[in-house]
Amino acid sequence: MSELKERWHYQAPLPQGAIEAGQVILRDGTTAELRPVSPGDRGLIAEFLSRTSADARNHRFFGEVSMGEAVERLLSSGDVAERAGLLVLAGHGADVRVIAHGSYVRDGEESAEIAFIVDDAYQGKGLATLLLERLALIAARNGIRCFRAPTETGNVRMRDVFRSSGFTVSESHGDGQIEASLSLEPSERSVEQAETRERVATVASLQAFMKPRSVALVGASRDPASISFRILHNLVLDRFDGPVYPVNPRASVVASMPAYESVGSIPGPVDLAIVAVPSSAVLQVARECGEKGVRALLVISAGFAEIGAQGKRLQEELLGITRSYGMRLLGPNCLGLINTAPGVRLNASFAPSFPPHGPVAMASQSGALGLAVLEYAAELGMGLSSFASLGNKADVSGNDLIQYWEDDPDTRVILLYLESFGNPRRFARLARRVGRSKPIVVVKAGRSGAGSRAASSHTAALAASESATQALFEQTGLIRAETLESMFDTASLLASQPLPQGPRVAVVTNAGGPGILAVDGLEATGLEAPEAPEGLRARLRELLPAAASTGNPIDMIASATARNYRDVVSATLDDEGFDSVLVLFTPIGLEDTHEVALAVREAVGDARSRGNGKPVLTCFMGQDPEELALGGERIPSYRFPEAAAQALGRAYRYASWKRSPMGRMPEFPGLALGEARELVREVRERGGGWLSADEVRRLLSSFGLPLLGERLCDTAEGAAAAAAELGFPVAVKLASRTILHKSEWDGVKLGLDSTAEVQEACAAIEERLREAGRLEELDGFLVQQMAPPGVELMIGVAPDPLFGPLVALGLGGIHVEVLRDVVFRITPLTDRDASQMVRGIKGYRLLTGFRGAPPADREALEEALLRVSRMVEELPEIAELDINPVRALEPGRGCVILDARVRLH
Repeated sequence: MSELKERWHYQAPLPQGAIEAGQVILRDGTTAELRPVSPGDRGLIAEFLSRTSADARNHRFFGEVSMGEAVERLLSSGDVAERAGLLVLAGHGADVRVIAHGSYVRDGEESAEIAFIVDDAYQGKGLATLLLERLALIAARNGIRCFRAPTETGNVRMRDVFRSSGFTVSESHGDGQIEASLSLEPSERSVEQAETRERVATVASLQAFMKPRSVALVGASRDPASISFRILHNLVLDRFDGPVYPVNPRASVVASMPAYESVGSIPGPVDLAIVAVPSSAVLQVARECGEKGVRALLVISAGFAEIGAQGKRLQEELLGITRSYGMRLLGPNCLGLINTAPGVRLNASFAPSFPPHGPVAMASQSGALGLAVLEYAAELGMGLSSFASLGNKADVSGNDLIQYWEDDPDTRVILLYLESFGNPRRFARLARRVGRSKPIVVVKAGRSGAGSRAASSHTAALAASESATQALFEQTGLIRAETLESMFDTASLLASQPLPQGPRVAVVTNAGGPGILAVDGLEATGLEAPEAPEGLRARLRELLPAAASTGNPIDMIASATARNYRDVVSATLDDEGFDSVLVLFTPIGLEDTHEVALAVREAVGDARSRGNGKPVLTCFMGQDPEELALGGERIPSYRFPEAAAQALGRAYRYASWKRSPMGRMPEFPGLALGEARELVREVRERGGGWLSADEVRRLLSSFGLPLLGERLCDTAEGAAAAAAELGFPVAVKLASRTILHKSEWDGVKLGLDSTAEVQEACAAIEERLREAGRLEELDGFLVQQMAPPGVELMIGVAPDPLFGPLVALGLGGIHVEVLRDVVFRITPLTDRDASQMVRGIKGYRLLTGFRGAPPADREALEEALLRVSRMVEELPEIAELDINPVRALEPGRGCVILDARVRLH
């Protein structure tokens, strides 16, 4: 596969929702609605064109055209394979209006003409680029590879759109016009540009939440026991840096502050409105906020999707209102929002405490859990940059917040408590990118009740939601914590210490038992506790009593003094034989805990002054001394050695992932994508289902997957003739679109050496089916060349309702279900993913030459995985796929598919 890595395949980023419909975020952070053009839009389009300037219409239609003709041309729609039109709308109720239109019309086998028109008042907000991106995604799925855009020479703005899009653009000039040609093949630049535009817009849309200039609290109560009173109390006493406006139609004063009858009666502008009223009143409040020009709506109120169908309808109506006014919505049913930045100090929550400012940001899907988390962070003395309770995630999600925190200078570590994934494929893409600069630690709840889905293929039978979740963590560098406590243990280390550069850990202790527990914990997490190098041991013998152990753990015995701790920690930090240092102290009564903590702090401070960047962790056995703060650094302390070892293990795995090359997708030349799509279209027209043997061969061949020489034959005589043509020995297999497991019907005959044996095998298969009354299900006989010896594996694809296609690799035949030795990954796979899959199965040693057997061609196996991934990304109609077995041959000889089944939606 090495020669393939000279060219890389890039995949355009997908939006949060559907490609052709849903909320879009403009460059300035406001929102609008995207949807396809429909025949009922005549009035909306006519009104839109009446508002646009003559210049804009002339640029769009290349001169003056009648209003009626212009409307008809923008109204035109049909099969998206031939033409597509999209509208962007703003406004609410009767005031809904079109603000942009984009369309393409196919004019060649792989090309289409594209055009846009944008409301003059919305120019410069990225609408044309946004429409270009969405139309390109739709067109690419329909085999269009190029957009043509005839443009007047004077239409500078549109030419800038094309040039800044990131697509490869070429221009030809003539007769006062320029024809721009845009290749829709994603490139590194086009992907980077699209991701940057999305991030800029998302961050802009969240500014009113995170850094509001003013806040209104709607539903402010005089009752000190109410949630809204606590929110108002927090806003004021935690010193929000801006005006706070209580809104209560039945009170003129709340908490000694002037109150307002409605949001509309507030004299100044409002960036953020916090809504704490009964759910039945929320919609009207949202409309009033929209009319006021509020940018961000934080809905504390419950009674929405979490209570059932009626609440879900209410939530959808609320979301429609916020979108129609260009607002963003956090919640509903949430705890609130906190930003500790000194210039903001926003406590828009009913949490009882305001955390100190620090480098950790957190989002929680559970409000109640958020309260406990904030209390626990306060106990630990861990500073937070910001905290957001997501509630029902009607609009603002963890994906949005990750993008905000990506560029937030106050945030170094991101924590997430999630109960569900809204768009896991987009989440995976964001996490993979953001994780390169900032660690993301996640607790994912709900892992135990997944179970397997009923399905007919091996792969689908093995796949479960937890398989997809674990694959996501493996692929993205996310740090998975099993509990909230372990999340904060890990965050304490990541927020305050350098990342470990290697696995070697020195354990410094004054008691043997905790030292042994620490070593066991370290090795269980993949770290090492090697013997101290001889040079260091000689130095330690000079520093410690004769009874001390200078191996590892370095046991200074119970009489160890604070001076011993300072000297030994300093020595281990300086020694090149270790990458990290874990310091344990058991309070035996011979030395003061605080003196030891000061000694450790002094040793670490001296090491830092010498440029030593090794991480240091401590365990003061049930205590947490305050003396471990060191300027802007805090040396993390844990109650027990195992917790420290696990936190360091997670940090080391993250550091290893961060240092490894970013995975990429090779470009495979010569793929017959058009033929594959035509085959899929044919099968879809007959209602989908399992493909015939011939169709499977056509599909796999289109993507360059390695197949044996084979023939599909209707009769035993034809099979015998095909066998003679292919050359003996051969295999004969039952071919059927409804009988899926051939071995259960004795439908596989191997090593046949003559035409007579082939005919006998065919007759036996026919007889077996006749006896069972299923002869009509026989499509024919598949005659195959016999494959060379090798290791048999299985490659499969199963859909997950949230994560999309899962690719599986495991041992072949029935062993994959019996032994469950299978690894899953979410598509699209990178070369790094494929390599990890091959090395991740328990049977990997069989591929390396076990007990004298020849090794297998692992690189060819990786390439097969990547080609399968590309196939299911290009053809989302693939519902299930089993390549079982695929035989990995000796190195240099590749691999070959012996049997495969494919089902289409």
